[in-house]
Amino acid sequence: MPLVEALYSRLIVPLLLGGLTSLCYTVVRRILLTVHYQKLPPSPPGHWLSGNTPRIKYPHRYYAQLAETYGPVFTLRYGTRNLPAEDIMVKQSYNLADRPRTKAVAEILSDGMRLVSMGVCDRLWKYRSSLHATLQPRIAATYEPLQMHHARNFILDILDDPDQFINHAKRYAASVTLNMTYGKTTPTSYSDPDVTRINEVMERVANASRPGAYIVDSYPILKYIPVFTWELKRFHKDELALFRSQVQAVKNRVAKNEALPCFTLSLLERQEEFGLDDDELAYLAGAMYGGGSDTTAGVLPLVIMAAAHYPHLQAKVQAQLDKVVGCDRLPTFSDRTKLPEVCAFVQEIYRWRPATPIGPLPMTFASLFVRRLTHQSTGVPHRATKDVFWKDYVIPAGTDVLACHWAISLDPEVYPDPEAFKPERWLNDRGEMREDLKFCNWGFGRRICPGQHVAERSIFINTALMLWAFEISEDPAHPIDTMAVSDGALAHPYPFTVRFKPRITNLREKVLSHVE
Repeated sequence: MPLVEALYSRLIVPLLLGGLTSLCYTVVRRILLTVHYQKLPPSPPGHWLSGNTPRIKYPHRYYAQLAETYGPVFTLRYGTRNLPAEDIMVKQSYNLADRPRTKAVAEILSDGMRLVSMGVCDRLWKYRSSLHATLQPRIAATYEPLQMHHARNFILDILDDPDQFINHAKRYAASVTLNMTYGKTTPTSYSDPDVTRINEVMERVANASRPGAYIVDSYPILKYIPVFTWELKRFHKDELALFRSQVQAVKNRVAKNEALPCFTLSLLERQEEFGLDDDELAYLAGAMYGGGSDTTAGVLPLVIMAAAHYPHLQAKVQAQLDKVVGCDRLPTFSDRTKLPEVCAFVQEIYRWRPATPIGPLPMTFASLFVRRLTHQSTGVPHRATKDVFWKDYVIPAGTDVLACHWAISLDPEVYPDPEAFKPERWLNDRGEMREDLKFCNWGFGRRICPGQHVAERSIFINTALMLWAFEISEDPAHPIDTMAVSDGALAHPYPFTVRFKPRITNLREKVLSHVE
């Protein structure tokens, strides 16, 4: 007890002074901002101090309602930060390539090395040029045999234990991503120690990105008081050790002449060319896993959900699979251009239940909300480096900008009957994929997801294989709630029940005998 009292007495004065200083700053800044920026987009009413960003579950649904009331561009405030949204991010993407200056995630937890939270700097362009060189479409195609191998295992997993399809999707995502990133070829379960540790890192980042998680985001001066940062610093130490150990494992296999081609090996071979130090390389490799596994693990159950809930649309895809592929062989990547029904089904999944409804919202930002954005958007906040003008409005330099995928997906002018699941909207009169309709699940401009070409291949081949192999149906005793999706940076469906009935005679034998 004396120790606690001593700590309390030492902390109470700086805490009170810091709090009073922050409050005075907040009040004065709010007054100055109100006077200076008279041409911000319209805004719902809010508290003079705390702003009008709600702390509610499923905020993306609330934002979609605001878009109906205030139009495609509106302003939200968190504390004293003005956060509007605009619909010309593509045309002015150069001015919107920055990220908000978050203390918790970007500075303390990541030490400035995490790609997704990194602002505009030399390191950012060094990272992105490295990723472009190692993940461009031509390189992404070299991973197709690996993806096909793990997709076959996904089908076998469903055959063996259909009730665990969500866990099987997670296992697929973890296995293929660890294999691609670090060359790990041993069978991987979702409870694999490496997977567990990496997922723990990702969960910590997601939690730290939530509004109100760490007070240093609202009051940066508190970063100098250890009690507010010790946990984040410990997390950084843990994740850096993990990323270093994974790279070291690749180096050990190289020394033994046992290394297989993988993303980390490509970085190591060109480390000097890319100008990466050891810790930058470790973080960049870690970003490959984090960015690739969680999205895939969330989208595949959504494919299953939609197929079961809309059996007539599932049957339409299967009719084309039967015509193009038949029953004697598995669909492959070479069939992709001949399977527009599969591609349209996947595109509608992206729009129907966006993987990032709004993206992470650290405490100091609300959002710049867009409904009409050439229908390309990102779920991670951007930051304007210059004043951005749209109609009679100005988005001031320094504004944090976020496009709300959920609201964009519900734009009836671009997606008629937006609440409905309609893969046919993506096809033209000739049954081919439309070129004039987009819903970019991967961001845009200078911050577009560098792994999109790899991820799209994973979703395609798994969707084609699942719908070729199984008739997926809803369990009448357990109706599917298609709105039961997690409230977080990445949307994952909550557990639901379906039935898998093999469509192909001797399915197991055909899957096992497939020659890659």
